[in-house]
Amino acid sequence: MDTNKLLEQFLGAGRNNGDNRDAQQGNNMMGNNPLGGMLGNSPLGGMLGGGLGKGVAMGGVLGLLLGSKKVRKMAGGIIGYGGAAAAGAMAFKAYQNWQQGQQVQSAPIANATDLQTVDPRFLPPPANTTAGQNFSLTLITAMVFAAKADGHIDAKEQTVIFEQVEKMSLDAESKAFVFDALRKPVDLDALVSSVQGIEQASEVYLVTRMAIDIDHPAERAYIEVLANRLNLPAELTAHLDHQVIDA
Repeated sequence: MDTNKLLEQFLGAGRNNGDNRDAQQGNNMMGNNPLGGMLGNSPLGGMLGGGLGKGVAMGGVLGLLLGSKKVRKMAGGIIGYGGAAAAGAMAFKAYQNWQQGQQVQSAPIANATDLQTVDPRFLPPPANTTAGQNFSLTLITAMVFAAKADGHIDAKEQTVIFEQVEKMSLDAESKAFVFDALRKPVDLDALVSSVQGIEQASEVYLVTRMAIDIDHPAERAYIEVLANRLNLPAELTAHLDHQVIDA
């Protein structure tokens, strides 16, 4: 299993450039099946002149997981604009701003230029290494858990997701991992124990924050507990939130 490729397909990366059929397929599914909700294929913002947090409606597997929710404040722009690299850039920018003592509300937002200067510690290592496989799967698991945090994925919706993922061009092992993650109950102990260092913790928090609705009590409680379990300083989590919601 190429875990880095699975992560990109999970995020739907590259859809804005037309080079990821699975991302487009996931986005189309959202508009054409019971998971479509209000998200559909509608563009939720443009990336020109903005940060990486702006973009289009979610595609890929994550789009399927979140498709039954209402239009979100966070459009998930990194999903169409670089996948894991953009998530890493956003987490790294937040980390830099925090280290420099920047005021949260006026701190700079990651943009396309920042994709070229991401600290490698904020990116999944090569997929052919154990560390690379583990961190990519950790990020995927974090997003699955976030999508399940409010209990909205019931048995019927899970069946629909399984059917749609089955149609994607994922290898059998990748599909099995996604199915297994969906079936398992949320296990914060296992998730937190797989995270190494504050850099990985920052990105796990950021991708989780992308996938939750902060106005939903259960989801807000979940992200607060996760931040605490990851031992992230409050100011750093504020900077990570800023990258997601203020881009």
